[in-house]
Amino acid sequence: MSVLLIEPFYGGSHKQLMDLLQEELQEDCVLCTLPAKKWHWKARTSALYFMQTVPTSSNYRFMPEHKLARLEKVIGVKRNGDAYQSEGLPGQQESRAVMKTIDAHPESGLCEPQPGLCTTQHEGLPSPAAAPVQAEAPERTNPCQGEDKQHLTFNLSNILSGLDYQQRPLHIAWPHRWEHDKDPETFFKVLMKLKEQDLPFHVSVLGETFSEIPDIFSEAREVLGSSVLHWGYLPSKDDYFRALCTADVVISTAKHEFFGVAMIEAVHCGCYPLCPKALVYPEIFPAEYLYSTPEQLFKRLQNFCKRPDIVRRHLYKGETAGFSWAALGSKFRSLLAAEPREDL
Repeated sequence: MSVLLIEPFYGGSHKQLMDLLQEELQEDCVLCTLPAKKWHWKARTSALYFMQTVPTSSNYRFMPEHKLARLEKVIGVKRNGDAYQSEGLPGQQESRAVMKTIDAHPESGLCEPQPGLCTTQHEGLPSPAAAPVQAEAPERTNPCQGEDKQHLTFNLSNILSGLDYQQRPLHIAWPHRWEHDKDPETFFKVLMKLKEQDLPFHVSVLGETFSEIPDIFSEAREVLGSSVLHWGYLPSKDDYFRALCTADVVISTAKHEFFGVAMIEAVHCGCYPLCPKALVYPEIFPAEYLYSTPEQLFKRLQNFCKRPDIVRRHLYKGETAGFSWAALGSKFRSLLAAEPREDL
């Protein structure tokens, strides 16, 4: 039995999960993706795109008989041996038109077994030679272009060397995509207010950047000046985790979050989390790590800047072990290897 993985936003934590599943499940995997950009359009239209492009195979069609019968009546699906071909699916032309506005190149979709991982071929699936070109990498820009090279490389150890650990200023990390749904405006306005009051702190602004970067980033980079330890995406996972391990506090100001992998990773690296009292965060973090307003976030950071030792002595009161692959791997395997049931 094969496992079909579909990911319309193949980047960041989405890509991390897909790659982990492919590597760890030890199954025959087929991964279909689209580039990690234009999230809102992908949410609206990717189902139509994949409906037309995912290769038909009896190796992973888990749909029960009663749902197949209903599907035949609704969209005219016809049986063809063990596979199913669709004819005249509604929205077909509309989907093609919309997807062309999303990705200028039709080959940007990936639908093939990934080389070096699970590469077993199946009847009816495209071979690597005939498969579409792999999904294009997310567009990244270098927000530090033209600046001193020390901001382009990971140099936290050099900056912090020679300073007594307890005497260092509070180190704040923001490890999120540089996009509006992560609300960088609120985050930077709080930091600028700390700067206005001459409170000592360092900040590392991490996370992926894309073709469009909110204006607040360039404004904040100038205002924060020497408070910046690192500014920009770290492609090396080791460097990324090293940055989190040197930080004291990790902040989320997100307006849109289904889980928050970056926050869990930072807590695992010893950071004190401060998250909105909204979205998924109250389900994961104890109440003392939540704030309701930007003013509350500012007051918490104000106190931490004055007494960073309080944060550094703190032991996290939540639990992160339950989110590890060691805890969840068997559950994923059981779920994806399950026999088809009538309640699916």
